[in-house]
Amino acid sequence: MTRHRPRTRTQKHLMILPSLAAGALLLSACAGGSVAAPEEFTDFDAVLDAAQGQTVDLWMYGGDEQGNTYVDEELAPAAEELGITLRRVPVTDTADALNRVLNERQAGREDGSVDLVWVNGPTFSTGRQAEAWRCGWTEMLPNMEHTDPADPLLSDDFGTPVNGCEAPWHKAQFTYFYDSEAVAEPPESLPELIDWAEANPGRFTYPGPPDFTGSVFLREVMISQAGGAGEIPLEFSAESFAEHSPAAIETLEELAPSLWREGATYPRDEQALNELFNDRQIDIGMTYGPARLTELVDSGALPASTRVMPMEEGTVGNASFLAIPVNAQDTAGAMAVANLALSPAQQALKADPEVWGQFTVLDVEGLDSADRSRFEELPSSPVVPSYQELSRNAHAELGFDWVPALDEAWRESVARR
Repeated sequence: MTRHRPRTRTQKHLMILPSLAAGALLLSACAGGSVAAPEEFTDFDAVLDAAQGQTVDLWMYGGDEQGNTYVDEELAPAAEELGITLRRVPVTDTADALNRVLNERQAGREDGSVDLVWVNGPTFSTGRQAEAWRCGWTEMLPNMEHTDPADPLLSDDFGTPVNGCEAPWHKAQFTYFYDSEAVAEPPESLPELIDWAEANPGRFTYPGPPDFTGSVFLREVMISQAGGAGEIPLEFSAESFAEHSPAAIETLEELAPSLWREGATYPRDEQALNELFNDRQIDIGMTYGPARLTELVDSGALPASTRVMPMEEGTVGNASFLAIPVNAQDTAGAMAVANLALSPAQQALKADPEVWGQFTVLDVEGLDSADRSRFEELPSSPVVPSYQELSRNAHAELGFDWVPALDEAWRESVARR
């Protein structure tokens, strides 16, 4: 089997994503402003007392139907038992929540309308630069003791140290899947996948960046071409980009003619990719949410012959978090909800594919037998193996500045070929 090697090296232009650019414009206006000091609570019981009667506005991506249902029908009723009203505020981009925070801070509002945000990656990093997130509060959450303090996915968010500024909520693992009726011997590494695509023209493609899934695939190609995740620094620099990106871009240029429609067009997003897969136009797909594959198969959105395709060198993983703005009106309630969301009961419920199917951030082996059994009793899937198997040899995300730079290089050299 041919192994693809790094080739010529050239530097590409950089690009700032529009949603982040809006936040960056506000960043300069807000970064120099005063940051509200965190409330002083003697212990978590004092937090729960202060949270009584509060209404917590949770701003989160509204396009995930299972996620919306979980919050509305499971997490919100559990919060109600604590005397807290949890109100879900759907947004199309979590940068909208951060921009609201920055606008309200610029206007001098200390009773902000955003109490809690489902966040990770660039929105968290931009908020940290603007001093928009409350920090030092997660150590007060009793359920943080169920997490592994040495877990790199929980201590680092796309290259930005968490430092107690957001509480973990669930994990994700980039995963490839294939049609077992069409592919008898699936590839076992990314170089083998590229070889397979070239040997089976038209049967593979990926979403076009800046789609999130497509952007991840670009980074995985770059990491593979560099010889592994350890060869590329997490922090972006022009020098590192010039060293590592050209081999990935050239590999993708050479791959393009073997893609679906000869690379003349790319699926707009993961859903469009899944539709091609379900229509049997392609044989291999990819996702950053493998836990949802079971539900997609059960609903008929993917064929019953769908199976996960582990990579021997591993794939990238990350975690999602809950962050509290510095000017949140109901901070105590937000802290209580974040702790509730970390409880073994809620984490196991959320991990059920029939509920939401999100991988837990808890150290399951460290739980007591009763809580551990919650996870052991979750239904198994013929499609998706355990998180332990999926995350074997996993590596952490690169710093976010790698994303727009590599996306722009792809647009300049691959999409315009």
